[in-house]
Amino acid sequence: MKFQLITVTATLLATAAMAQKPYTITGKVEGLNNAYVYLSYGVGDKYYTDSVLAKNGSFTFKGQVEEPTLARMYADKNKAMRDWNAVLAFFIEPAYMKVAGNKNAFSKIKVTGSATQQEQEQLEALRAPVNAALKPLSAQYNKMNEQYMALRKTKASEAEQEAFKEKVTAVKDKMEPYYEQLEKIDLGYIKAHPNSYVSVQALRWRVSSIPLQEGEALFAAMPANIQESADGKYIRKELDGLKMGSPGSVAHVFAKTDINGQPLSLADFKGKYVLVDFWASWCVPCRKGNPHLKSLYAKYKDKGFEIIGISDDDRNNAAWKKAVEADGIGIWKHVLRGLDMEKRMANQPNPDDISDYYGIHSLPTKILIDPNGMIIGRYGGGGENDEAMDKKLASIFGNI
Repeated sequence: MKFQLITVTATLLATAAMAQKPYTITGKVEGLNNAYVYLSYGVGDKYYTDSVLAKNGSFTFKGQVEEPTLARMYADKNKAMRDWNAVLAFFIEPAYMKVAGNKNAFSKIKVTGSATQQEQEQLEALRAPVNAALKPLSAQYNKMNEQYMALRKTKASEAEQEAFKEKVTAVKDKMEPYYEQLEKIDLGYIKAHPNSYVSVQALRWRVSSIPLQEGEALFAAMPANIQESADGKYIRKELDGLKMGSPGSVAHVFAKTDINGQPLSLADFKGKYVLVDFWASWCVPCRKGNPHLKSLYAKYKDKGFEIIGISDDDRNNAAWKKAVEADGIGIWKHVLRGLDMEKRMANQPNPDDISDYYGIHSLPTKILIDPNGMIIGRYGGGGENDEAMDKKLASIFGNI
């Protein structure tokens, strides 16, 4: 038995050692003289940053990775935090790679030696025409967003702030068709290249916004090594979360103190159809949808229909209560989601966060629950649209 344990331990250690493979990156960046260059990348839940001194623009990074991994290289830490042009984002992998370019165009630095990065550049080429069309709108949106923040700092009137926010939102609305095109390109690439680490990285960022069935199908088509990658494990976790908040699953029974200081539990609504509305006071699309929700509530409340608003305003209770009053939605129940930013930033579980039990990643998202506590509809992030919701409610209550 002792010999067997020693053998097993030795095998596991050998496997772990084999998992990490060396990489080397040599660089030649013009204008980068006697300055430090930084390389950052994540492995699972951990994030690593290495640095080397560039002499006459030349430098070398050496390390180990288990699989192709998206990394960031930069020379100016402050700029890297606010300007993507100051960052080179590329895939490193167990190989000998080279980077070459100019420090004034860090994001344009050329990478060779990484097969995965070549695949990433193929995807970027497909996205390029859409990004070019989106660029002026994106610049306008960013500028207007800065102006809006300036208005808040100068404590402009609420009416003035709200009017300007509407203008910012109008620009964002113009950007949506381009975002939809980019999503279509990404999903097409993922479907055509299931064996690529580029695909699993792209799916990681798309999975929470597409229907559960589509995400499951794309993930299932990927081979085992891709599914077991760091990004693959993240996707599996996201899909499991979405499944908890999608039709066919039992709704998580939450209990909170409501906006009026009274206890509220989802269990209290058994026997009714409940629409759980995930929203926030600062979410313009959420607020714009409230008149429609009010019309639905007035139409069906006497037939066994209820709405529970779950707000993201845990850190600003005053704004939450003010929005409920201003929009006239105090006619239904309201609670806070239970958001704890410290736990979220530390990647710690938070059993009090209602959103985690329903796989909520974007607002607004609405979950429809039947009288038996089963989820029968998801509308918004990873689900159908409001038109489908209206049709579903009409089909339910039209027969009552």
